Amino acid sequence: MDDDRIWTFEESLWLGDAEHYRALIDEHCVMVLPAEPYVFSADAAIEAVAHTPRWSEVDLTDRRVMRPEEGLIVIAYQARAKREGATAYTAWCTTSMRRRGHEDWQVVQHSQLPPLVTGVAETRE
Repeated sequence: MDDDRIWTFEESLWLGDAEHYRALIDEHCVMVLPAEPYVFSADAAIEAVAHTPRWSEVDLTDRRVMRPEEGLIVIAYQARAKREGATAYTAWCTTSMRRRGHEDWQVVQHSQLPPLVTGVAETRE
């Protein structure tokens, strides 16, 4: 999958409806999101999306693409998303996707980390 298609694929996950989302999420996917229960199975993530208003726009910046092996793509980026009647949302994200067949890709991992309140993580001695 070329880079343009990767980013179109990723944006579609933010903007698409629950059925579109369901079609692109692998049944063994794991997600870490900033809402309880924080670690989601594929089914739990799909269920959450089905009951959450979809984003009306998203801007993906600071984009990185890695291809550690054939059929595996790992991306990282910053997302800025908006939906009507809600505060804008910003998060640092990663997504890993694997190819199941020709032009058939599914997400196997996704995480979102909103900016830290202080801007600096604490270090423990």
